[in-house]
Amino acid sequence: MKKYMKLLSLSICVMVTSLFFVGCTKDKEVSKEINFFNYGENIDEKTLEEFEKEYGIKVNMDTFDDMEAMYQKVKSGGVKYDVVLVSDALMPRMINEGLIQELNKENIPNISQMDENYMDLDMDKGNKYSVPYMFGTVGLIYNKDVVDENVDSWDILWNEKYKNKVFMFDTYRDTLGAALKKLGYSLNSTNEKEIEEAKNLLLEQREKMNPIYGVDNGTTMIPAGETDINMIWSGEGLNLQAENPNLVYVVPKEGANFWIDSLCIPTNAQNIDGAEKFINFVSDKESALRIADEIGYTTPNKEAQLMQPEEIRNNENAYMPKELMDRCEIYKDLSTDVKKIYDKAWVEIKSE
Repeated sequence: MKKYMKLLSLSICVMVTSLFFVGCTKDKEVSKEINFFNYGENIDEKTLEEFEKEYGIKVNMDTFDDMEAMYQKVKSGGVKYDVVLVSDALMPRMINEGLIQELNKENIPNISQMDENYMDLDMDKGNKYSVPYMFGTVGLIYNKDVVDENVDSWDILWNEKYKNKVFMFDTYRDTLGAALKKLGYSLNSTNEKEIEEAKNLLLEQREKMNPIYGVDNGTTMIPAGETDINMIWSGEGLNLQAENPNLVYVVPKEGANFWIDSLCIPTNAQNIDGAEKFINFVSDKESALRIADEIGYTTPNKEAQLMQPEEIRNNENAYMPKELMDRCEIYKDLSTDVKKIYDKAWVEIKSE
């Protein structure tokens, strides 16, 4: 994961709000505030202000930039959060370890506004523990003034016409995942031979294409003309497309990583009532529309989708047709042994 990397601008806010955690164990204070553990800057200030105004509950927002770091902090119990954003890959682990609790959906009626395409997924059948918050994909963005091919496949990342002008994610699941999908395999492959093939494909790419590896810098390189084709997260890709008429975001026809982040209540939450109110509030169509507009990612709220501009709601690379959606995959939390295979392959790729 990936995605909301505007953390620097929140640093002051985090330093200030963290002070509120000190007194949260007092009953008279607990009912007046909730502690929200969020992935970077993926909520708008107005929604927080409106919630606090309506319910008189202060939202103390702490942020993280890595889901594994979130998991470790929640597991340690050092700070008791009331609402936490959880990735699809980590959801089963946190459910199985008893780190998040079942939801009382009677207190979260706005869950009915969610699109059924993003409900009842394998990570949490029946959505007993989670409410969808935001979703997206890993895809490609290209400069149509330079790239004259029809870009609809991961194959373009191996086209020598664009040597020195291809940007790859410096993250092993995303980049090996793209190679696996190009080969027709699952990006959750546990087959050592398939992972080896994907590794060799990326070694070949490094030799003949000299791709640029990075994460956030890709969003500035392609509009500046430093690259022609980038791996990119859909939120950033769609935002860049809206801002630059020469840039186009696509989800490759072989499929890609589809991710969905959801709101959950930790087992040791101190203000469950406040947490339910908050989840229900941000799940309302008005809030969902504001949040999607602010951060650029697609919303699972079907009523908010209908309120979005036509060029967004009808963009098949944002809200994908079923045949493309069926070829996309959510990352699974791999076993330790399989992770070692991926780690070994990644070390070889990056040491070239």
